[in-house]
Amino acid sequence: MKALAYEKAHPLDAFAIELVDVAEPRLRDADLLVGIRAVGINPGEAAIRQLRSAEPGGRIILGWEFAGVVVAVGPEVTGFAVGDRVMGTGDVTRDGAWAERLAVDHRVVARIPDRLSFTDAASLPIGGLTAWEALFRDRGGLAADVERVLIVGGAGGVGTMAAQLLKSRTSAVVAATASRPESREWCLGMGADVVVDHTGNVRGQLRDAGIDRIDLVLSTAGTAGNVGWIAEILRPFGHLAAVDLSGPFELGPLVGKSVSLHTENVFSKITAGGDIAGQGRILAALAADVVADRLRPIATTVLDGLSADTMRTAHELAESGRTIGKTVITV
Repeated sequence: MKALAYEKAHPLDAFAIELVDVAEPRLRDADLLVGIRAVGINPGEAAIRQLRSAEPGGRIILGWEFAGVVVAVGPEVTGFAVGDRVMGTGDVTRDGAWAERLAVDHRVVARIPDRLSFTDAASLPIGGLTAWEALFRDRGGLAADVERVLIVGGAGGVGTMAAQLLKSRTSAVVAATASRPESREWCLGMGADVVVDHTGNVRGQLRDAGIDRIDLVLSTAGTAGNVGWIAEILRPFGHLAAVDLSGPFELGPLVGKSVSLHTENVFSKITAGGDIAGQGRILAALAADVVADRLRPIATTVLDGLSADTMRTAHELAESGRTIGKTVITV
């Protein structure tokens, strides 16, 4: 089959992902074989491309956000059949979805509602799962003492899904950060009650909007550099949920307020031995929310055809830091 793959880590200006012939995926007993119809593109995949090389003689196939059709099922699969339309993230420890077909554990995918296109379905899994787990953790809802939430990076995929989840499933006041007119407008359209400019005095802007304290900050980007002002706006014993922490992080500003720090990795249930079926259940809940008009898909840029050219364009957008919503490539 055809897949987009590369061998050595590389920067964008030396883009080396190419369409190549690879072996068909090897199905495990609990796997679905999915014919890929659309893939969502994420900044994390661009970061992996810059840092991760294949073993000598090997190649890397990225892509952990997809929508497609089941073409085969393993002997231990339950609840799915050939022909089902499904969406999911796949498994970061295996080959990704930038290919014609993907082998994936059936417990980490969900059916796509009939009313939802492959393109729109592919815009949901990563942002939806990341936002859900960062906000609700393993409780299924916000902590009882959280009434005011600030989303840092409100116009991105995670931020967009977080605002919608908060407005549809909680009574929290939702503030978001955005610095451009178009991103501010997008955040308000996704449900934010207040939008502030993170390049200015965030605390002052929140006070002007009548928000004197924040109970939880969901930070989707730049957390390490923003920890100073994040600590300023959080109340004592508040919460910081961060999705972008991977290296040294200065906790000092948070300690004085006894802040609880929550990290989020959308693949933690897979890589650390958690309840991976929980991932499928969250995806199914997101799908149900779409059917009930509580949630909107977030595909804003759609590129046609899984090719080296479309993928490079998608990576350029991902690395720009200025995307709104989600970039999706149709296959």
